Amino acid sequence: MSTPRISIDVFSDYVCPFCYLEEPELAALKTRFGEAIEIRWRAFELRPEPVPTLEPDGDYLHDIWGRAVYPMAEERGMTLRLPRIQPRSRLAHEATAWAKEVDATNTIEKFNSADTLRSALFRGFFEDSLDLADPAALVAVADRLGLDGASLEAALGEGRYRERVLADQQAAQALGIQGVPGLRFSLNGEHAGILEGAQPRRQLLLAVERLLDLMD
Repeated sequence: MSTPRISIDVFSDYVCPFCYLEEPELAALKTRFGEAIEIRWRAFELRPEPVPTLEPDGDYLHDIWGRAVYPMAEERGMTLRLPRIQPRSRLAHEATAWAKEVDATNTIEKFNSADTLRSALFRGFFEDSLDLADPAALVAVADRLGLDGASLEAALGEGRYRERVLADQQAAQALGIQGVPGLRFSLNGEHAGILEGAQPRRQLLLAVERLLDLMD
């Protein structure tokens, strides 16, 4: 396997609809450029304790969904529904960190636990109002995907991956990222720029093509 020439760190939060809306765009990017790029999803908790969570039925959410989320979802062929709850997302990020370690230690299966769990959590929240702050709900999702729910339950109970989530948050702050999705591009390990917000596929393709041109 060749070493990726471009890395994209995607700082995202599970309660951000624009992060979910960026998933298919990044998947298309990976399909287009293959092993030339590496996409790494990283944690960014928008409203960590003690920051107040948003009012689920408040004017702000109804306004932003009406003006931006629903139109973008229709444009990208995705189904999103304004969630009935606005939970903390820390445990969901810890669950993804757990899944990444499952992948790192599994040298036989090609199944990508982290990508599969991430997509399921996004879909669960934005289609069925999954409670991302409920450990039992997260474990149930893992079990349904064929992952080791008991292992995840233990990891969440111990806070085993909390420091990894906090480290991602600190890395984003050091880079000056304030909004999500925040995409940090690296070229051969060197910082090459940041894009914030849900980017259209064309913009992502152009960004990667320009970086690749720098290497030719």
